[in-house]
Amino acid sequence: MTAAPMQTTAAGPAPVATPTSRATRSPARQRMIRVRATQLTILVVLFGGWQLLVQGDPKRIILYGVPSGIIAQLRTWATQGTAVGSLGDQITTTLREALIGFAIGTVLGIVAGVALGRVRFLAEVFGPFIKVLNAIPRIVLGSVFILAFGLGIESKVLLVIVLVFFGVFFNAFQGTREVDRNFIANATILGASRWRVTREVVLPSAFTWIIASLHVSFGFALIGAIVGEFLGGYAGLGVLIKNAQGTFNANGVWAAMLIMAVVALLAELLITRLENRLLRWRPAQLSGPDLTAA
Repeated sequence: MTAAPMQTTAAGPAPVATPTSRATRSPARQRMIRVRATQLTILVVLFGGWQLLVQGDPKRIILYGVPSGIIAQLRTWATQGTAVGSLGDQITTTLREALIGFAIGTVLGIVAGVALGRVRFLAEVFGPFIKVLNAIPRIVLGSVFILAFGLGIESKVLLVIVLVFFGVFFNAFQGTREVDRNFIANATILGASRWRVTREVVLPSAFTWIIASLHVSFGFALIGAIVGEFLGGYAGLGVLIKNAQGTFNANGVWAAMLIMAVVALLAELLITRLENRLLRWRPAQLSGPDLTAA
């Protein structure tokens, strides 16, 4: 078996890519190209068909909007501003409400989930109340919060907290309950206190569940902020959607939704990067493409 050829550099000998390593990377790269090409084709067919089917009928344009009109609306908002201020201010307002509520709801959900998962008495006492609150359509609470706290940021943040809390709570609770009891028993035998077991055994084991809940929870945070603004607010993407709906401007509704989608996608990428950084200790797992290639 011959060794891989070495190339001398200023930092010392460096391995040179062999035909075998290139061949190993080639299938993955080809698969990625096929995936991206298929995604691009789907987008072209979807938006191209939308444009062709709607553009010739003014009535359809009013009802459904058209991709070219959405782009024109975004350009108008970016250059001339909106009826309630600059586009940047609207995005910042919605993001501020979503991020504040997301942070508070996540912390409360983790603390409550771990506490009820570790202390059976607390689970038995508060379990029925949480089930009842979870059964209430939480979007409806937006009207209650607006009546109680007004049209400012407080009502939107509270709605976001309620939407985020339950998703994080149930994941943290279930993750705490799923911890291997042998680990807890071994740590207890070695003299670890209950708090230390929770901090050094339970939390790391439940962390995968908690991080997984963040992917969905941030989407709920955006929904809570948008719905709160739609129900009653002075600024934000929800106000833009409400104004566009009131003037039968379908392009404006789609334009605001497109901005939401871009924000949610960027947040998803950041959460995924955070997950990969914090959960490096996990063993590598096969994904769908790896299974098909195996």
